[in-house]
Amino acid sequence: MRFEELHNVYFIGIGGIGMSALARWFKHMGKSVKGYDRTETKLTESLQKEGMSIHFEDSLDHIPFELMEQKEHSLVVYTPAIPHDHKEFNWFKEQGFEVMKRSQVLGLITKNMRSVAVAGTHGKTTTSSMVVHLLKSCGIDCAGFLGGISANYETNMVLNKEQDAIAVIEADEFDRSFLTLYPELAVITATDADHLDIYGNKEALKESFRLFVDQISSKGKLFIKNEVADDIVGNRSVSYESYGYRGGEIHASNLKIEKASFIFDYSNGEKKIEGVTLNVPGYHNVENMLAAISISKELGAGDEAIKEAVSTYKGVKRRFEYIIKSEELTFIDDYAHHPVEIDSLLRSVRDLYPQQKITAIFQPHLYSRTQDFANEFSMSLNLADELLMLDIYPARELPIDGVSSELILEQVSLQRKEIVERNSLNEKVLSWKPEVVLTIGAGDIDQLVQPLKEALL
Repeated sequence: MRFEELHNVYFIGIGGIGMSALARWFKHMGKSVKGYDRTETKLTESLQKEGMSIHFEDSLDHIPFELMEQKEHSLVVYTPAIPHDHKEFNWFKEQGFEVMKRSQVLGLITKNMRSVAVAGTHGKTTTSSMVVHLLKSCGIDCAGFLGGISANYETNMVLNKEQDAIAVIEADEFDRSFLTLYPELAVITATDADHLDIYGNKEALKESFRLFVDQISSKGKLFIKNEVADDIVGNRSVSYESYGYRGGEIHASNLKIEKASFIFDYSNGEKKIEGVTLNVPGYHNVENMLAAISISKELGAGDEAIKEAVSTYKGVKRRFEYIIKSEELTFIDDYAHHPVEIDSLLRSVRDLYPQQKITAIFQPHLYSRTQDFANEFSMSLNLADELLMLDIYPARELPIDGVSSELILEQVSLQRKEIVERNSLNEKVLSWKPEVVLTIGAGDIDQLVQPLKEALL
């Protein structure tokens, strides 16, 4: 596939966060970009305003005429989340179009670029956005293919200025997608069990990370979370350094919290950057920033420029995002959908607001994940003071007998806990007189954030 010969790119599932980043890149490259998605969202509305034609019905009648006329100059990109009986997808395959998964296309785009790939079962979106911001702020040109909307740039596709820019890629382990990448530099943030519907067991998941490590350039380098380094790297020949805010070759020292900001010294064993100020809360974000700083230093950024860049980093939408922040009430929205992520989120919130009551609102994501980690979810949610739970967001899955939000709730030990319907959420939250409110989940709980904000104000 020679991208310079492409005229048309058609996306099946264009509204996905990774798919939309690719769509924006192809639009930036001057291609005609169109696509389908199941539902209309703020993201699809943004893409339409940027000049992309999108429809929301799976019908052959909506396939653009120019694709049929210019088959040899057209590419169809699809997300693995689409159902097997998708009419448009199957028609394109039957008609002999060039049909590729998002991960394959991303691999081809970045094949001839110097690249940084950020992998991990959680933390990769935030860390990759940190890398992009630090590089851009330090005058190092890069293209950022992100899995979330950067608050600094208001997009998930941060565009490069020159052809020889560095590609910063969020490397997704779902469906083993990251094995299409061959980065020069890489980060692995975590390898906790997840996507067991794909991998079957944790060891198979970890083996995919080991295969990913094998694909790092022989002249490159890996930065890996301290706790998983020995297990994933083993006796592989890759050059690597471990990091962690409490341990690792790269670590944070003199860590303190001042006015919801984290201040620390960055140390890689050779040199310190003292008084680094991170204005996005969370111990996990300190760790993520350690990795981002390390990548930036590896690519030639100076210490003072890095320190300034960290202080201006604003985060990612739906990652510890403040919706309301006042003396009377705090409302934080977060994408956390794995027990480890929820545990980290709630511990950080507890340290920031030790005297306030924490009301968590959680929407489980996937029946399979709920079934696999019901006990772990209940343990992490016990860190809140009270809990409201929405029904499971199914995403790509069909229901599993006996699996519902109740499976988690019944194991939660909090005195105040309930399943709540979407249409009565606002009323219930108000009746509980909250002090710190958290909306948590990766499904469509984000659609409830603005109405809840309006009800709380």
